[in-house]
Amino acid sequence: MASVPSLASSVNQRVADALASALPDAGASDPLLRRSDRADFQANGILALAKKAKANPRELATTVVEGIDTGDLIKEIEVSGPGFLNITITDRAIVETLTARAADDRLGVPLAAKPGTTVIDYAQPNVAKEMHVGHLRSAVIGAAMVEILEFTGEKVVRRHHIGDWGTQFGMLIQYLMEHPHELDHKAAGDGDDAVEVSGEEAMSNLNRLYKASRTLFDSDEEFKTRARARVVDLQAGEPETLALWQRFVDESKIYFYSVFNKLDMDIQDPDVVGESGYNDMLVETCKLLEDSGVAVRSNGALCVFFDDVKGQDGNPTPLIVQKSDGGFGYAATDLSAIRDRVGNLGATELIYVVDARQSLHFKMVFETARRAGWLNDEVKAVQLAFGTVLGKDGKPFKTREGETVRLVDLLDEAVDRATAVVREKAEKVGLSEEEIIENGQYVGIGAVKYADLSTSASRDYKFDLDQMVSLTGDTSVYLQYAYARIKSILRKAGEGDRKPLAHPELELAPAERALGLHLDQFGEVIAESAAEHAPHKVAAYLYQLSSLFATFYEQCPVVKPEPELVVGENRLFLCELTARTLSKGMSLLGIRTPEKL
Repeated sequence: MASVPSLASSVNQRVADALASALPDAGASDPLLRRSDRADFQANGILALAKKAKANPRELATTVVEGIDTGDLIKEIEVSGPGFLNITITDRAIVETLTARAADDRLGVPLAAKPGTTVIDYAQPNVAKEMHVGHLRSAVIGAAMVEILEFTGEKVVRRHHIGDWGTQFGMLIQYLMEHPHELDHKAAGDGDDAVEVSGEEAMSNLNRLYKASRTLFDSDEEFKTRARARVVDLQAGEPETLALWQRFVDESKIYFYSVFNKLDMDIQDPDVVGESGYNDMLVETCKLLEDSGVAVRSNGALCVFFDDVKGQDGNPTPLIVQKSDGGFGYAATDLSAIRDRVGNLGATELIYVVDARQSLHFKMVFETARRAGWLNDEVKAVQLAFGTVLGKDGKPFKTREGETVRLVDLLDEAVDRATAVVREKAEKVGLSEEEIIENGQYVGIGAVKYADLSTSASRDYKFDLDQMVSLTGDTSVYLQYAYARIKSILRKAGEGDRKPLAHPELELAPAERALGLHLDQFGEVIAESAAEHAPHKVAAYLYQLSSLFATFYEQCPVVKPEPELVVGENRLFLCELTARTLSKGMSLLGIRTPEKL
């Protein structure tokens, strides 16, 4: 089905047409339409146009009103103040537009006019290292952006740029060569005799091996020398060294995937392309930069300089692409990744969901890529920078001992808290023990995700589980209970699979109008969130939708309406469309909506 124009876009077009007729020499003009508490919409653009045309704004507003084709769309237009237009929509237009949305599987949300290919770099854990609370935001924000962009029709390529290369692997591999039984099990899926290893076991093995190898590295100079030589072997691609390196990667993936599974995130193996995936490109990347003059040699290192990037001493701070000893830094890998994503994947946009503290690095990398011609007006790169997760005290989130919080511990505690909340109401709604446990997972993980996504990515936020699993306030639990309540209403009304009927001929109560107008904004919010890389706008929309539904349900009897049955059908229609909109919006944020809660 074709997309459904929103009421705002339809009104905007009619006002714009009248403006063009009233001021033919002004060309296309934006009426600056927005929602208003004085009417359904207010158009504010006439003042600026009148000033430009040296006309009286109220007189121009009156002329525009006379030229607007109201039809069945606009009920009333009032000229207010110095030339504002207060516009009220007909009840029929609201219901008919919502009926068209309800008839579409996509709720009438349009696809992007010119979809492209976006590569999103997110959820980037490090091999042989435990995931902690600092990994949460990249994973949650990135996954939401994937869903939102794909829903708008964008082709999205996921990339998980894991840390799977570097000098620490010389130490780990050398230790494993000298203690070959430390990882004496097969990863899940390695043939018929494979041993299933849990994520916790895999991480425990890696932690034990890392600590043992670090102790030896720090205490034994001969081992340290052998470990450093092993780094050279790794970089040279020596087969036995690479095979042992691969074991560390495979072991780590078992752990990564177990954590992502707790987060209810789908991470596919082909999407995991770590630092090592660009090794073969590094030399060529450096040559291209040096030959083009984008990078120059400075004290033996290959560097890119910027006029606006200086250190505390006032001297330029370069982006070091290749070190003086011939080694490659993060910049070489990141620039090679850009070449690959643009040249081989056909990206028209690159989104990096990375901590705001790395902003300077990515600013320099993107500018270098632009100078080299790998980024241009047709291909852009942006950092979706995120702030820090804070504790209740407003300081970076740590354990009582001052250690970084393990991500699995945080998620498990969220699920435990949520399960307790679900269990309190389980008997009332008839949940089985299995449903309590399942819903506890959905509510707990949803609470963590929503707390993150309801905050603008660039801002820090406080991690407060008591607030996150609260049934009141701006929480995912509040939204999930709103959805479950609507499904309960529909079951009590005996709707089953039958779609409730809408009646455009009926007048709407104020709470019905407010809910209907908000439902109609869903497509515009999705488009805005996609364009601005702002999933928090979807979260804010859904919270307001749940709040408006609560007011509607309180003021407008649904199952036993007065004075007639068709009023109830209309209200059941609004309930059903609200539930579908909530469910779709929450799914775009990666949050489940249980039918009974």
